[in-house]
Amino acid sequence: MSDFKQTFNSSLGKKLIMALTGLFLCTFLIVHVGGNLLLFSNDNGYGFNVYANFLTHFPPIEVIAYLLYACILVHALYALILTIGNRKARPIPYASASKSPTLWSSKNMGLLGSILFLFIVIHMGDFWYHYHNDETMGFKEYRTNLATGMTVATDYRPETADFEHSVTTQGDVEIVRVKDLHARVVSSFSNLWYVILYVIAMGALSFHLLHGFQSAFQTAGWSHKKYKPFVQFVGTWLFAVIIPLAFALMPIVYYFKSL
Repeated sequence: MSDFKQTFNSSLGKKLIMALTGLFLCTFLIVHVGGNLLLFSNDNGYGFNVYANFLTHFPPIEVIAYLLYACILVHALYALILTIGNRKARPIPYASASKSPTLWSSKNMGLLGSILFLFIVIHMGDFWYHYHNDETMGFKEYRTNLATGMTVATDYRPETADFEHSVTTQGDVEIVRVKDLHARVVSSFSNLWYVILYVIAMGALSFHLLHGFQSAFQTAGWSHKKYKPFVQFVGTWLFAVIIPLAFALMPIVYYFKSL
């Protein structure tokens, strides 16, 4: 067996794969939360629907999306392998009286990861699957006056079954026609049980990243004492607080709007 294979078949190699896939997923979270913040725009879903259309029709993004799916599966698979291996090696866990959130996170990464994986499956089924396969999903037409910047939104019924999207101009008016994923968001976030599931999953994400982000840098060997405080700060405030909180606010706000 080559040194390369031996390295990645070892416990350290598996942890390295988890670290690299985890950091890639962290990068995705930054982009994803930025795009989803468009849900807070008071524009009848224009920004969010255009964003969703861009993600599904720009070839480089589609390639990255498949890489993302692969990273999720690989990260989950190696987490399972390492968890089973660790339990076989030490069936009796270490005793610890510490109640530090970071320590609790490190001891429950399997539970937190399982909650997140279940959420991802449900979440993708509710949005990604319907966006790509639901023939009953409606369309929106946005007419923007380029002189005034005013946008008027109306429902649009395509003339052909294979219509995906279009951008045209008539005089000073830009006409954008896209799938109305925003309507799906409004519908899903009006369901209290879905909102509760979403918030619980974001809580799990917070604790998962509280330990996972910093651990990934240590595993990859990027834990110089000069940069460690910065990594801890980013891992705590950006990934364990700001991003999960931003995601959690979306269903909460939309639920209360639906009442």
